[in-house]
Parts: sequence; structure tokens; C-alpha cells
Amino acid sequence: MKERLDQILDTALNERRIVGAVLLVEERGAPVYGRAIGLSDREAGRGMKLDTRFRLASVTKPILSTLFMTLAEDGVFSLSDPVTDYLPEFRPALPNGHVPEITLHHLLTHSSGLGYRFLESETGPYACFGVSDGLDQPGLGMAENLRRISRAPLYFEPGTGWRYSVGMDVLGAVAEVATGEPLQTLLDRRIAAPLGLQSLRFHEKPAVDFAQPYLDGPSGPVRMEEGVRHPLWGEGGVRFAPSRVHDPASFPSSGAGLVGTAPEVMTVLRCLLTGGAPVLRLETVAQMMKPQLPQELWTMHGPGWSFGYGWGVLADPKAAGVGLPSGTMRWGGVYGHSWFMDPVSQRVSLLLTNTAYEGMIGKLAADIPGVFYS
Repeated sequence: MKERLDQILDTALNERRIVGAVLLVEERGAPVYGRAIGLSDREAGRGMKLDTRFRLASVTKPILSTLFMTLAEDGVFSLSDPVTDYLPEFRPALPNGHVPEITLHHLLTHSSGLGYRFLESETGPYACFGVSDGLDQPGLGMAENLRRISRAPLYFEPGTGWRYSVGMDVLGAVAEVATGEPLQTLLDRRIAAPLGLQSLRFHEKPAVDFAQPYLDGPSGPVRMEEGVRHPLWGEGGVRFAPSRVHDPASFPSSGAGLVGTAPEVMTVLRCLLTGGAPVLRLETVAQMMKPQLPQELWTMHGPGWSFGYGWGVLADPKAAGVGLPSGTMRWGGVYGHSWFMDPVSQRVSLLLTNTAYEGMIGKLAADIPGVFYS
């Protein structure tokens, strides 16, 4: 296993598909593989380290989903509550003008009818209203982004479809209202402190161990420039602003805004896969890992997949045509990350790279699971 993983990482680096990466694998709560490879900053000649800080993008989602489930577990809110119980002015409408009820469950499962700007063309409604995906527009505050989101039309009646969305950011605003505490404080108190973590932050001063982000290029990765829009999935494209994390006026994005190290992200994933203590009860974690939507509503990973609370869940391996066991959870992040958790083998694999999108949907991300399941 170690030799094959080494070869996969070495090949990705030698073929100039990545600039640097950290790969961690654990089984039954114990490390079985850990390697930092390449450079965290090519131009500065700085090597990648296991504790290099990364912009986590959507690797933020499983961490914040865990936080939100602690609030639900403690009765701070119920996932069946309407969003308007906490944000009375947040009332996005369907194209026909009808304003439906959106619940916290809808936000957490991306079944609310909201969307993401990066999945649209530059003439789409989220672009027209200036919505931030939590990756761009440094200095934009939560109240203004909520106002912009609520002006854009819903894609469908809540509960009748699935669309990846800014719903997690809306849920972050709900959490702050429900508790009267800033999201960073909630994260520190409910997740970081019990697990002994220090790197998971929404805002951080520039530091020597920050991974410099790069974009896939025809002749190898190119250094990411501020405000660049990188094509993704048809007409879509992610607009990146790496400086966002250094601006404390930027709203804390529950869907894409955290920075952190691979070992600390792994600690959160390990906590979940081994039962949730000391953060959550076992029955709450079991709920998170269970498909929460009918398979026909969720097509992002193709047939056989559904969505839980924080990640995609493999419900039918045969229909999906994959060798992964039923119940496998996975997700990624547009800065170049991917991970999966297998509850059958009690295995967690976490890949953080500084190259978008190779580390998320490229050959490297696809090759790693094959080491264990081919």
C-alpha cells in the first residue's frame, strides 16, 4: 500500500500535475500512511510539510456540518425549523414569485433550491446579484451576502431537488443568531477545544506555512492570481481570491472559508468515523452518515449515490459501478482537495494539494481509492 501511494504521488509530481500535496490515511483510528511531497510555494522554494496550512474550500463542509449537528443535538435549533425563525428577512422566491418555506434540513442537504455562483455562467442570477460563494470578494460581510442570495430566484421548490449551494453559509448565519456567538467562537468551543485543535480558522494572518495555490495549466500548474475565474463543469467557473482568508471583514463561510492543516482535518474525520466522542453522540453521527435524500434527487456523483449531512454517501455500489463499499462517504474542495471515509474498513483518506483542480477531480484524486479497492 505504501509503495503504491508513494508511486501515485511521485508520478503526479513528476508529471507536473501538482506542485505539492499532503496525503494522510488512517485505519481503525491509527495512522497507516502520511507524506508531504513537493513544494508549498514553488517560487519561494518552500517545501511542503505535514503541518502546512491550506485554504480548505469545501473541506470546510464536513467540519461545519459537525458543528451544526452539535447545536441540533443540544436543542439550540431543530433541523426541521424554518430559516425565517432565525433570519426573518431571508425569503428567496421561486421564479413565479411564491416564497416557500426553507428548513435547516434543506440547507444542510443542499435541497433548499439555492445555488452556487460557480455552477452558473457569468450571466447567471447569482453572478447578476453579486453573490459570493465564500471563496471570493474579500471584505464582503454576511448581512450583505444574505441580502444578495435572497434576491436571486430559487431553482426549485425546497425538498424537491438537489443543487450544491450557499445553503451552508446561510446555516452559519442561523447558528450565530441562534446562539448569539460568532461562528469562530462556536467552532473553537464545540469542535477545536474538545479535539485539541488550533489551526482551523476562518481568518488568519499570512504565515510562512500557508500553501500557495496554483491552477491546472496546459504546461503544468500556474500560480493563482487574485480574482481569477477558473473554468469548471460546463459554463461554470470558480472565482478565487486567495487573500480573502486574510481579511477579517470577510464573512465566515461555512461552506468554503476555513483554513487548516491536514492533521487537524484528519482529527475531525477520525472523530466522526470512530463514533463522534467527545464532540457528538454515536446516534447523531449515525444520522449524519445515513442517506438523507432519495437517490433520484442527487446526481452529482451519478447513480447509486445520495447525500448525508456533510458529504455524499454511497447507497448502491452496484448502481454506481464502483468498488467502494456501501456507506462510503466522500467530498472534496476546489483548491485541490479530496477525501473519503469507509465505515466498513474504518478507513479515512485525506488528500490536500495546492493545485486546483487536480487534487479534487484529477487523476491523482481518482487513483488513490484504487489502491485500496481495485
